[in-house]
Amino acid sequence: MRLHRAAFVPCAVILILLFTILLLTGCGHPKQARVNVPPPPPPVATSEPSSTQSPATLRPEGAAKNDRLTGSASREEESAARLAEPTIPAGTTPLTTEIGRASWYGPPYHNRRGSNGEVYNMNAMTAAHRTLPLGSIVRVTNLKTGHAALVRITDRGPFIPGRVLDLSLAAARKLDVYLPGVAEVKVEVMQTPAPIETGGKWAVQIGGFPDEDAAAKLADRLTRRYRAAKVLRFASPAGDWWVRVRVLGDDRERARKLASETETPEGAVFLVRLD
Repeated sequence: MRLHRAAFVPCAVILILLFTILLLTGCGHPKQARVNVPPPPPPVATSEPSSTQSPATLRPEGAAKNDRLTGSASREEESAARLAEPTIPAGTTPLTTEIGRASWYGPPYHNRRGSNGEVYNMNAMTAAHRTLPLGSIVRVTNLKTGHAALVRITDRGPFIPGRVLDLSLAAARKLDVYLPGVAEVKVEVMQTPAPIETGGKWAVQIGGFPDEDAAAKLADRLTRRYRAAKVLRFASPAGDWWVRVRVLGDDRERARKLASETETPEGAVFLVRLD
């Protein structure tokens, strides 16, 4: 009897302990594992174009490209206008007419500065004349073929006896002067920026000399003779040398008198207008 009671007591204790453990386990909450979650990124700020933004920032895509194309087209139009034949009002009548021989010039004068300050372009419709005001527009007619064209006087020349006009390459081609080199033409002065017979700045040009020494000797002689005149010598793009005498006041009558008094076996004497 004592053994049975003694065995019962430990069993009861064990049962009570197990019941207590089960009760505690059922009432507790499972512990969750800690996970570090980074905070969400801040919202991206979106900017709307304000009324103070410059027009350039509000322009659609491709506008800059269109501007480049427009600028290129404008430059091409300006270039074409410079090369084109000049125009005059309908019904314009000639102020004066001259008949003589015309030649043409291209290299080595191409891309060099002409008498009017512009860079000579042999592909433009221009010409050189010794005495017409720079900027004059003349109508040139080939007397053999009948072809005619308007050209603008931008340079001085030709400095060859017997010739009255030096055409650009483009004008020479249009007037059938390119292949023969020289042709008989009629020159009709249609417009001038200044009077033809009065005013102007005048000089005498002598040449061309094959070498500088010959030009220097003549220049020295003319300097001693005409002390009030300005005498200079210069090389042309063609390789020869020229002497130019500017009389006192660039006066036309003084220049004519000097030209009539000057003789040289090595070069021709020409009256030339500088403006």
